[in-house]
Amino acid sequence: MTTLRDAAMTSKAWPFEEARAVLKRYENAPPEKGYVLFETGYGPSGLPHIGTFGEVLRTTMIRRAFEVISDIPTRLICFSDDMDGMRKVPGNVPNQDMLRAHLQKPLTRVPDPFGEFESFGHHNNAMLRRFLDTFGFEYEFYSATDYYASGAFDATLLLACERYDALMEVMLASLREERQQTYSIFLPIHPETGRVLYVPIKHVDAREGTVTFDDETGREWTLPVTGGQCKLQWKPDFGARWAALGVDFEMYGKDHSTNTPIYDAICEILGRPAPHHFTYELFLDETGQKISKSSGNGISIDEWLTYASTESLSYFMYLKPKTAKRLYFDVIPKAVDEYHQQLAAYPTQTPEQQLANPVWHIHGGEVPASTMVVPFAMLLNLVSVSAAESKDKLWGFINRYAPDASPATNPDLDQAAGFAIRYFNDFVKPTRIFRQPTDKERAAMEELVSCLGDEARALDVIARKAAQEGKDVPLPAVDWQDDEFLQSIVFAIGKTHGFDPLRDWFSGLYEVLLGASQGPRFGGFIALYGIDETRTLIARGLAGELVA
Repeated sequence: MTTLRDAAMTSKAWPFEEARAVLKRYENAPPEKGYVLFETGYGPSGLPHIGTFGEVLRTTMIRRAFEVISDIPTRLICFSDDMDGMRKVPGNVPNQDMLRAHLQKPLTRVPDPFGEFESFGHHNNAMLRRFLDTFGFEYEFYSATDYYASGAFDATLLLACERYDALMEVMLASLREERQQTYSIFLPIHPETGRVLYVPIKHVDAREGTVTFDDETGREWTLPVTGGQCKLQWKPDFGARWAALGVDFEMYGKDHSTNTPIYDAICEILGRPAPHHFTYELFLDETGQKISKSSGNGISIDEWLTYASTESLSYFMYLKPKTAKRLYFDVIPKAVDEYHQQLAAYPTQTPEQQLANPVWHIHGGEVPASTMVVPFAMLLNLVSVSAAESKDKLWGFINRYAPDASPATNPDLDQAAGFAIRYFNDFVKPTRIFRQPTDKERAAMEELVSCLGDEARALDVIARKAAQEGKDVPLPAVDWQDDEFLQSIVFAIGKTHGFDPLRDWFSGLYEVLLGASQGPRFGGFIALYGIDETRTLIARGLAGELVA
């Protein structure tokens, strides 16, 4: 019998592939520190965006996969680079004039423009932690400011002084000649202005652990590299952090990929093997531009959670991490329904199939049952035709379709009903464009009205469709609540009225009755909305009332 660990060791799901690569680091001996360290980094130069969340989620998935294939303990650190100088004022925050007076100061020394926290860095850190806590992640939060100031980074900084020439050789090889003239791996924090200084370093004293430099006014200073009085430039900082913490795994976006050899070399010069890393493709907004913390484009975590569950967002993040994806509001309904489709499939799958199912990774193997008996896309269309402004009205239709369902027994569906109303009003309703039917569509829709609720006419059109195709098949049992029976009627009408391709018939139904180019499986829609209600809806569409 195949065990979970056996299946995991051969699974092609990307979290297991990455977990096996991390485990390979310790195939000969366990880690001296006693655990495997996973890390994610966050630059709090702006409000955390959904891509930052994605790094923690995906790393958590790999960590969970690792814990299936190994008994070595693990830790996950979320490290905030909050000692970085604020180079520009984000465009999506208040009090921008105030912030401009603090440019180049470490983010934890810049006042919070929202007036809620000790600094802008503290505000953004709190936002990130709130997002991560919403999803129940197990992580340890590290602040670069605390790490530098407490002395926890001192040993690595002193080693960087000793190996300054080797580190500089790596960095200078990656820079243009003009930049080489002024570059140093160390950035002093000005003792008086508190700004992060990008100035040439005149002397590095490895024995004393100090750097000497002139500030912008020409005044000479000598500062220790320890105790938070200096920080490293961001590329050396990346590799030095790996070395200082003993990081075994870190993922980052494709925009970092060209720097990977630099990060690795810095880490190795500072005495530690480079971690295993995973590069993911970037998230794009609705125009195809990379999403950014400072511009606030794309969709935020809060915005997604306004219209759908946390699990649907996790599902979206799991899919094809090495493929660039548009991250905008129109991806939400598809993610919701696909997540529940995967939940429904999970119980009947083999162990190998379950480990390849996204829901295993979303729930860490503790996969719940889906109570979503009506797809989210169908709920949106139900809101559209019923003008429902409350979940109670939607439940009236749902209970006719699924009498045993209730908000108590189907919490997924109850939550989705509320989301559907909100999503429809904000995104679907403003974009609906209804049209009049063509003569061909009108004739087909009139027959559909006459068939709904009329057993003889319904069976007749199904029989005519079979005869047209030269098939001798038994007629289906009549069940006006059955999706398949209703779909066979709609399908047969499209065929007998000569729609080729048949999708033109369904497109006509959606555009005339729902004001959209795409829509639900129409038989299921009729079963949910009701026979009489659907007949009335079609009559209104034929009369032109929906266009008005």
